[in-house]
Amino acid sequence: MRLRRPVLAALLVLAASPCFAESSSAIPINNNPPAQQNSLMDVLALMSGHCKTLKVAGRPFACKTVAFAHDDKGRVNFAVAVDDPSDENHVVSFSGENGKRADDNSYELPVDRMLLNSKNRPKVDGLPVPAAQTSTGSCRQTGNFAARKVNDVTCSATDSEGRKYELLFVSDGTPVSVRRIRQSSPSFQDPFK
Repeated sequence: MRLRRPVLAALLVLAASPCFAESSSAIPINNNPPAQQNSLMDVLALMSGHCKTLKVAGRPFACKTVAFAHDDKGRVNFAVAVDDPSDENHVVSFSGENGKRADDNSYELPVDRMLLNSKNRPKVDGLPVPAAQTSTGSCRQTGNFAARKVNDVTCSATDSEGRKYELLFVSDGTPVSVRRIRQSSPSFQDPFK
């Protein structure tokens, strides 16, 4: 429980932030998309389990937790708190828009950016601001948020510099913690219904 609050705080900042970050072994960011201004997170879902696979720029890591975050402009992030002993602020996110429910038990998100955060990033209000890297890929979440049950999340993306990012997160069966931060008009097919 004590670990969840700092992780939740870091994920909230990441999801509300307009940019992406870099990993603890600095990944040069050359192709930052324009920052999305004035967006606020309206839904956050924390999932409990473990990463069978997490690769950041091809380098394997373990993870602490995975979160689904949606903002009021329609951007979705599958944010991963990386278990990196050298960097407690190491978070990567697979980010995109126009996600869709394929059926009642799956959600698909086209990924157009990787958000990369580390302790070395510039800070706003004392927290690192992630760096954005243009990317292509997709995420698929199976399970149902409305039932508070997610089975797994699988993501794969390649950034504009050719670096590959992979995630296979498997739930431990603990109910998903879902928070509607504030009401907004629907900008995507709501995976919580």
